[in-house]
Amino acid sequence: MHKKVMIQGTGSSVGKSIITAGLCRIFAQDGYRVSPFKSQNMALNSFVDIDGLEMGRAQVVQAEAAKELPRAFMNPILLKPNSDNNSQIIIEGVPAKNMNAVDYFSNSVKLKEIAKRNYKIIEDNFDIGVLEGGGSPAEINLRQWDLVNMGMAELIDAPVILVGNIETGGVFASLYGNIALLDENDRKRIKGVIINKFRGDVELLKPGIKMFEDRLQGEGLDIKVLGVVPYINLNIEEEDVLAKKLTTNTNEKKDINISVIRTNKMSNYTDFDALSQYPDVALNYVYDVKELGNEDIIILPGSKNTITDLEMLKANGIFDKIKELHSKGTTVVGICGGFQMLGKEIFDPHHIESNFEKTAGFGILDTVTTMEKVKYTHQVEKTLSKIESPLLEGCNGLVVKGYEIHQGVTKGNEINLTTEDNLIFIAKENSFGTYIHGIFDNGEFTRKFLNNIRRRKGLAPIDESFSFTDFKEREYDKLANHLRTNLNIEEIYKILG
Repeated sequence: MHKKVMIQGTGSSVGKSIITAGLCRIFAQDGYRVSPFKSQNMALNSFVDIDGLEMGRAQVVQAEAAKELPRAFMNPILLKPNSDNNSQIIIEGVPAKNMNAVDYFSNSVKLKEIAKRNYKIIEDNFDIGVLEGGGSPAEINLRQWDLVNMGMAELIDAPVILVGNIETGGVFASLYGNIALLDENDRKRIKGVIINKFRGDVELLKPGIKMFEDRLQGEGLDIKVLGVVPYINLNIEEEDVLAKKLTTNTNEKKDINISVIRTNKMSNYTDFDALSQYPDVALNYVYDVKELGNEDIIILPGSKNTITDLEMLKANGIFDKIKELHSKGTTVVGICGGFQMLGKEIFDPHHIESNFEKTAGFGILDTVTTMEKVKYTHQVEKTLSKIESPLLEGCNGLVVKGYEIHQGVTKGNEINLTTEDNLIFIAKENSFGTYIHGIFDNGEFTRKFLNNIRRRKGLAPIDESFSFTDFKEREYDKLANHLRTNLNIEEIYKILG
């Protein structure tokens, strides 16, 4: 019989996604088939499943932790922000339309039907569902339209565990305040709370835990603290584009120094998570032109609004600086939107991504990109060939895997470095561009590319291979062990029923 539990939080960035992933791994280790679920996600980071359907990357991480293939039904509604009050709405993996907040909430009845329909797939095929909420359930102004917190829990009658972040202070107030603001039916769904990201001596916290539980019991609520989870340094993907890792650390220098250009609509920054694990690589995220000039590689990442981000780079001086550094020999790499920027021009005749109809690119590649109405989303497995660039020496015959998510079609006179005619991977002099997200997750390719940079600098190559997949598995197990040590897992199983 299917069981479920929902992880909600007192606010954003309290650790809901990671707690969900950890519980998914624990239940999978215990022999259950488990699936994550988040009815509505808002993120610029997305993934393409085996059916070519788009979904949020947080549920990809949770599916990997559950030892399951990521599938779009795990995240049936994905909002990709275009501006402060407008998002592209992805329904069941397929772009539907752009909407502002008022229009979106006016469709709440239909959206709830979509959420319930997709959770039914999990109910019918998995032993356990671990749902993740969004923001806080105490956003009482949105309760009538809610389909990601108590609204979702109500739809499928799920018990709730509330997570609070002690790192930012006021954890008892935020936990109690969230519970107090809920109506009686929603309040009764909460079966336990977790205090997350603790630093210090837990003995000092215990009196507060008892007073917190006593106060709730005095109000007729049997809500227990299920555990205090100490802060732990984990190399697991973060969902929020404001993640702490997206900061510049220009003081860090290693054999190979990489600057990733951070733009306003940067997407899929998880493309670089694997690079950050190489011992000879220093990875920095750069927003200011003054921070450029001492790196070996500059990477232009994907973008939700390629033309808008490109115009920003022109305005802040980064565009001209990159052209200057490239002319002096710095390697420049473009991924997806960054690949489009490397060409001569980008056209947007239907205003898919911007109010501009066209703009000039860097001109590093002899290509032109046109934004089209159809969005290209599919997983790819390509064999590299016809490589003459010294940047990619030794890569002929390598198989690389990843996925494509792009609105534009790129054409030009460059030679495509896979067996197809359509341009998805191009190398020219000290630059290469590709539509393949996750290209650096391919360990053999990445090591050869980095070794070619090392040779250019007069450094000896490194032969040690690195499997990002194996690395992530170890991190998921580390997370599960950490939660088993610090949470009352037996009580959580009781909550599951």
